[in-house]
Amino acid sequence: MTGLFTPDAVATTLERVRAATPLVHNITNIVAANSTANALLALGASPAMVDAEEEVEPFAAIAAALVVNIGTVTAPQAAAIARATRAARAAGTPWILDPVAVGALAFRARVALDSLAHAPRAIRGNASEILALAHLHGGNAAPPPAGRGVDSLETAEQALSAARGLARATGACVVISGATDHITDGRRVATVANGHPMMTRVTGLGCTATALAGACLAVEPDAMAACAHAMVLIGLAGERAARHAAGPGSLQVGLLDQLHHLTRHAVTHEARIAIIAD
Repeated sequence: MTGLFTPDAVATTLERVRAATPLVHNITNIVAANSTANALLALGASPAMVDAEEEVEPFAAIAAALVVNIGTVTAPQAAAIARATRAARAAGTPWILDPVAVGALAFRARVALDSLAHAPRAIRGNASEILALAHLHGGNAAPPPAGRGVDSLETAEQALSAARGLARATGACVVISGATDHITDGRRVATVANGHPMMTRVTGLGCTATALAGACLAVEPDAMAACAHAMVLIGLAGERAARHAAGPGSLQVGLLDQLHHLTRHAVTHEARIAIIAD
């Protein structure tokens, strides 16, 4: 299995995305929708931003992957999420949950927990979000007193034990974003060290990482490997963009360009991915 967590494997997933142009169904937040769609296009996937309750069931069934992001969730969108995730599960469409700020507000916590009943292939969040979701999924009525909405006060390493438990309980791969990303299926643990500190100054890049993971899930059957590969791709694009960026604004534009221009050579020479528990 360690062969799935190599720079060469990441490059192969990138090539598969570009060859297949997978249709990625996004039910996402209004802050990240534009950047998410553009990043999927730059990578080589085909984004569809469909969140009307009347449309999501048939669309989730025909999409190559479904991305669910609760960042600006509303009651109508929550109803659409329930329908879409149920349809994705029935159709065998892989889907990923981004539990944005799940520890901050009760409504989004309920939406996230209800969604877990429909068997996501993956969950991606920052350390505070993963800690909160694991805590809530464990039957606790209130989230732990940590985190500031989408900001994390913990490191990925501090959330790893909770992530492993959440992965075992849900059957989903869990990704913890951080200075070094940690990805686990409850048994195996991989790390990705690509990225740049300036990426934290651009809103929606975590959401974008989740969307790219959706594209990778469409072409790589091992969910943990797919998510690790996505974290390499966005991290590598971000660090390459940062070399020429004057600030967060030009970094955001440059990241899209770098996703578009990533090559097998760049990935195999610059990816920093490792398996630390197998």
